Amino acid sequence: MPGLIPPDRVQHRSLLHEAMVSALNAAHPAENLATYLLPSDHAGRTVVLAAGKAAVAMAAAAHWILGDRIEGVALTRYGHSGDLVLPKSIEVVEAAHPVPDHKGEMAARKVLDLATALTEQDRCIVLLSGGGSALLALPGHGITLADKQAIARDLLASGATVSEMNCVRKHLSAIKGGRLALAAAPARVENYIISDVAGDDPATIASGPTMADMSTLADARRILRRYGIAPPPAIARALNNPKNALPSADHPAFARSITHVIATASVALEAAARITVRAGYEPIMLGDDLEGDAAMLGALHADHAREWLRCGRRVALISGGECTVTLRNRDGQGGPNGEYLLSLILRLNGTAGVFALAIDSDGIDGTGQGAGAIVDPTTLERARAAGVDLAEALDQNNAHPAFAALGDLIITGPTLTNVNDIRIILVDPVVA
Repeated sequence: MPGLIPPDRVQHRSLLHEAMVSALNAAHPAENLATYLLPSDHAGRTVVLAAGKAAVAMAAAAHWILGDRIEGVALTRYGHSGDLVLPKSIEVVEAAHPVPDHKGEMAARKVLDLATALTEQDRCIVLLSGGGSALLALPGHGITLADKQAIARDLLASGATVSEMNCVRKHLSAIKGGRLALAAAPARVENYIISDVAGDDPATIASGPTMADMSTLADARRILRRYGIAPPPAIARALNNPKNALPSADHPAFARSITHVIATASVALEAAARITVRAGYEPIMLGDDLEGDAAMLGALHADHAREWLRCGRRVALISGGECTVTLRNRDGQGGPNGEYLLSLILRLNGTAGVFALAIDSDGIDGTGQGAGAIVDPTTLERARAAGVDLAEALDQNNAHPAFAALGDLIITGPTLTNVNDIRIILVDPVVA
């Protein structure tokens, strides 16, 4: 049994939870889409094409705004539909993420077919969120779904960033990298996007199915070489096939589109910061676009926390972005946020006055059921008492079982939004 958490630690953990909930609420489609999506009295059809972990929530918000005349598809990850009610004219499809499956391929084909049938009188509402890239699994020229699955596994294990993975995915797809926009032309295309990428570039989010993109086949090949990935023969041929080159940025299909990024990591982190201010902390924003190795970042942030302790400042160190993990154990249960916290707590080595939370805002941190975890100055001591080796958990990519054994795993279930990681460190010299 893990040891009990001392009463004087409870208020810090409670504050971290409150800040987390505020951040998630601020990034929810119901809070944001109505600001941008407006009703219209146009004569044609209104087709909604939604893809990503927030797809069903975004489609539900669109239904509330536009009414029953909408039709289309909402494609999301298994288990991410929630209990939201959509009209029968919007088909909800769940498929695999992050490695695509046949259901994603079939749904992507349906999305492309719906777009192809549009006319100049029609309105195409494209609702995108993180996860859409893996879900819209329509193979490009010369490859199969099995080929896409193999390269997806290699990329996920390599430590490549989301932007790098999406660059490769775009050049192996019949729908991403602007190709959906070409299919929808000459309809008016309206893009409403929840960003899960550093820099909030619409061309990168969900691999930009309706966005012009300047990357090339050569760029995709360079990424595979950078991470030592030897692609299967079919993938190698596809990345040398001009038919898989992306549409030119000046293609007329992009001329009739508008794009709004409706929720970002910065919106969520600012909401969290406001909660900490009310509790007497000075928020220090470390960036909403941090990338790189999760364990290295955790150690770095532990050093930052110690510096603030030495200064005697009561601060909240807040950051976002999306870190990566290089898998050493493909059977491990956990993700970047768990590894960030394991590294942070090992580096702190029981330092008093530091409390931290890190989650993936979609509710799933890597593999397993946890969104992330929460730690405090007693975590390391409680782990030792319970026989939980946190260093081994980090080495074996097994953060979730370790935190679950301590009662520190955060399980939110699917949040129906996705603005990447939310990390909050409370530095409180008062209890140090």
